Amino acid sequence: MRVERRLEQPRWLSLAVPLVSIVVAFVFATIVLVATHHPPLHTFRRLFDAAFLSNGALSETVVAATPLAFTGLAAAAAFRMRLFNIGGEGQLYAGAITGATVALLLAGAPSPIVIGAMVIAGAAGGAVLAAIPGILRAFFSTNEIITSLMLNYVVALIIDYLIFDSHSYLRDTKGFQASVFPQGKILPNEASWSSWTIHGLALPLGALLAVLLAVALWGLYAGTRFGFEVKVIGDSARAGRYAGMRTRRKILAVMCLSGAIAGIGGASQDGDFRHQLDPRGLTQANYGYTGIVVAALARYNPFAVVLVAFLLGGLQNAGFTLQGADFPNGLVGVLQGLILFCALGGELFVRYRVRFDRRRTPAPEPVS
Repeated sequence: MRVERRLEQPRWLSLAVPLVSIVVAFVFATIVLVATHHPPLHTFRRLFDAAFLSNGALSETVVAATPLAFTGLAAAAAFRMRLFNIGGEGQLYAGAITGATVALLLAGAPSPIVIGAMVIAGAAGGAVLAAIPGILRAFFSTNEIITSLMLNYVVALIIDYLIFDSHSYLRDTKGFQASVFPQGKILPNEASWSSWTIHGLALPLGALLAVLLAVALWGLYAGTRFGFEVKVIGDSARAGRYAGMRTRRKILAVMCLSGAIAGIGGASQDGDFRHQLDPRGLTQANYGYTGIVVAALARYNPFAVVLVAFLLGGLQNAGFTLQGADFPNGLVGVLQGLILFCALGGELFVRYRVRFDRRRTPAPEPVS
């Protein structure tokens, strides 16, 4: 038996392998549920109902999926060039900080101007943070995995400092509640992002913006010279340099693009859902790390990222809804981990194939 790289990847593998991987993940999940004394069919039915069918579940799933779509698109944008941006978590925090700051500064301005400024500020905050590992990778050949990951902890400490350990502009210092428990200032009404209700389904502006970004990202990579050069450099940086492509600029541009998408996700958290800078809620949600899972499961396809984010958002929503003495929330995390493990394992069969060679037994020499 030997494992060899495929010279050509059949298109049907790109669809068949993820589907088989998910089936295998549910087989392993069934084993886990049986081992923890949870009836598998009943549990899967409860999860599906809580995620999509029960009253208000679909709207809650969209809420849970929106930040995952942003961080998943951010990871996919970088991974398409073989850049491993693990800093989507911190870049989302940076976008939340800059988005909330601009919203407070523009209090009283027309709502469209405030919302537009929040989107721009969130994108700028995420892009500036992502530019740091981008510059280090492009000009100093520093591993972007380490630098982008470490910056997550730096920005997490900064966002905690702004609300809990200082009297910053973003912290609410008035009133009894603010003096007992530090919290961010409530954003003005003009900074509340719009939402629409269609047949009982609430669609926040952030969710629609994530879909538009997926379309734009697909168009950028599939139909422009920039996207072509990104693909060439991702496949072989040496070939890109030989062809005259500016590799360093592309690395920096892709990292900034990835950070900007995550930063818009942070601004969306301020305007769509939290309406204040909420350090505890953001840091405990782990949106950035889950976004990497989303991008991997979607195989870095922007449209698939949105779909996978919706499915994982439904799983998370179901876990929060059903958690209790008979259904620990950690069980949902185990199921997510199994799905990721099987999906990444399935990538082996997309890029490589297993061959079995039968060794022929040599024929005996004739006796003279």
